[in-house]
Amino acid sequence: MRKPCLVLTGPTAVGKTRLSLALAHRIRGSVISADSMQVYRGMDIGSAKILPEEMEGIPHYLVDVLEPEEEFHVARFQQMAKEAMEEIWARGRIPVLTGGTGFYIQALLKNVDFSDSSGASSLRPELEKLGEEALYQRLLEKDPEAAEAIHPHNRKRVIRALEYCLETGRKISDHNQRERQRPSPYCCGYFVLNDEREKLYRQIDRRVDLMIEKGLVEEVRRLAARGLTEENTSMKGLGYKELFPYLRGEMELDEAVRIIKRDTRHFAKRQLTWFRREPDVIWINKQEFGYSDEKILTYILRRWQEILREEEEHESRTVQHV
Repeated sequence: MRKPCLVLTGPTAVGKTRLSLALAHRIRGSVISADSMQVYRGMDIGSAKILPEEMEGIPHYLVDVLEPEEEFHVARFQQMAKEAMEEIWARGRIPVLTGGTGFYIQALLKNVDFSDSSGASSLRPELEKLGEEALYQRLLEKDPEAAEAIHPHNRKRVIRALEYCLETGRKISDHNQRERQRPSPYCCGYFVLNDEREKLYRQIDRRVDLMIEKGLVEEVRRLAARGLTEENTSMKGLGYKELFPYLRGEMELDEAVRIIKRDTRHFAKRQLTWFRREPDVIWINKQEFGYSDEKILTYILRRWQEILREEEEHESRTVQHV
């Protein structure tokens, strides 16, 4: 049988962390963070990172393991998450993948092959000289489908998509579509937690206000003092890059906070668009469960048992056929 893993994802601020702990307790799970920012040390407030005292004794992986100066990208996540899964299974537990970075989750579940592109080609210095608008326009010409899926300001992903096209002569959107069709090597339950849009947006606004109260500005100031800038991968995360203009005196704090809230709402919308494209997703609309975590948990556990039974039956039929 394929080894089991469970995914609990959804848009930012929807309430994944609390539910993931309850779920891990019930299935003897260990949590792997599928978040591009929580992997960094010293970035606790802006990443809404779970703290050690909040983990309730549940083992967590890919949290606080890299310095903010280090590069972190999807291929590195895939490698680190695979290693974490092997350790979790060896301990007799089940990996619970929790976070909102859909591309990372897909790369792991589908075992996406990143070998076609080195990720650091000889073309990169030339591409990095171009402005955001010129880069995005070039990607629109080379691969409009990829351009549609990438935010114009996500300079890193635009450059990587262009590198792939120029290195291989093929569209990265075609590559991604082929990879999405690959069967997963894991027996997986893929759950997406969701809420009504207006409630989600209010929760996002409250979360940003709370981050400011907890000291997000001071957190970013400390990171800037050690030499980090908007060019570092770690500083491109929501809540970090927007505060650099304020720290330089180019923007009022109220305006920076407004932009963080706006961009986070846009990000949540893009997250949901991504998850809607994924096959085999089980949607958990919180309002349909009366916002009861216990009812949601009961439903997830029932569906998880159904998935495991189907896997056993499939394996049994395959053995009999052989």
